[in-house]
Amino acid sequence: MSFREEFLRRLPTLNEDDFETAALALFRHQAAHCPPYAEYLAQLGRNPTAVARLTDIPFLPIEFFKTHEVRTEPAGWQAQELFLSSGTTLQQRSRHLVRAPALYRENAARIFEQSYGPLTGWTFLALLPSYLEQGNSSLVAMVDYFAQQSGQTQPTFFLHDHAALRAALAEAKQLPGRRVMLIGVSYALLDFAAEAGPAPELQGLTVLETGGMKGRRREMIREELHAELQQAFGPAGIHSEYGMTELLSQAYSLGDGRFHCPAPLRVLLRDPSDPFSIGGRGDGAINVIDLANIDSCAFIETKDLARMHVDGGFEVLGRMDNSDVRGCNQLV
Repeated sequence: MSFREEFLRRLPTLNEDDFETAALALFRHQAAHCPPYAEYLAQLGRNPTAVARLTDIPFLPIEFFKTHEVRTEPAGWQAQELFLSSGTTLQQRSRHLVRAPALYRENAARIFEQSYGPLTGWTFLALLPSYLEQGNSSLVAMVDYFAQQSGQTQPTFFLHDHAALRAALAEAKQLPGRRVMLIGVSYALLDFAAEAGPAPELQGLTVLETGGMKGRRREMIREELHAELQQAFGPAGIHSEYGMTELLSQAYSLGDGRFHCPAPLRVLLRDPSDPFSIGGRGDGAINVIDLANIDSCAFIETKDLARMHVDGGFEVLGRMDNSDVRGCNQLV
């Protein structure tokens, strides 16, 4: 059995105690077989055999997904799916080559169900206009898969048709044994709330915002965004998703503003002025390890700023200066 096959066999049963051992094994594999990562390590003069802890790992700057094919060989595989980051027409979009689309969808479903229970207990409705319009969105692919697996008969996506969405919400709330989740990019949820709320069909939902104003509205801090949404959707906490094109795993905040990493994901914080200084709690820039990224690179230096808490949960504080406005849950 190849390293990849054995690693993927173990991934669904991974627990917190296994994480560091699995991550270090994957690091050594990708340091040898992911050409852009190997070249980056060589330019740094870092010997992979000298890496003994997670905090010793050099993380690949996320910009490499714009300029290189970040692909772990040696299989010579062809991408079966291509995910592109959101962005304006003036921005170069990140490209994530996906060898096994089922790996992404099944991993995302497993993570969701760990936080929210079976997909079959939900009806998913989505306001993701910019992602639909630009195409090749990992978020759209994920939500579409969730809706298929839930067995729902209602349409999932509502581009700009707020009237149809209101009718769908009212209908979905009448279905026995199902909860309703409205998933939306921030600006679209705000537009919908301003037009429709407060209204009976908007109450009692689970609202999951994925961040992003996409230049359509002024940027807000998370507390302000959630307070405005709660005026339309009721006092229950607004949920959030932390994910990005370059990752195959996601983290969720269940209404309190703090994200908690699932088994395949780990967030470490670095000093924003020193990419190789990795600490523990407090504020810093996010380095993320995603073990589901076995075919690309699992060790990514992002441009997101966060605050780490004692319980391992983290808050996303915004973006580093001069970084693209992009992605899911990037609230400046």
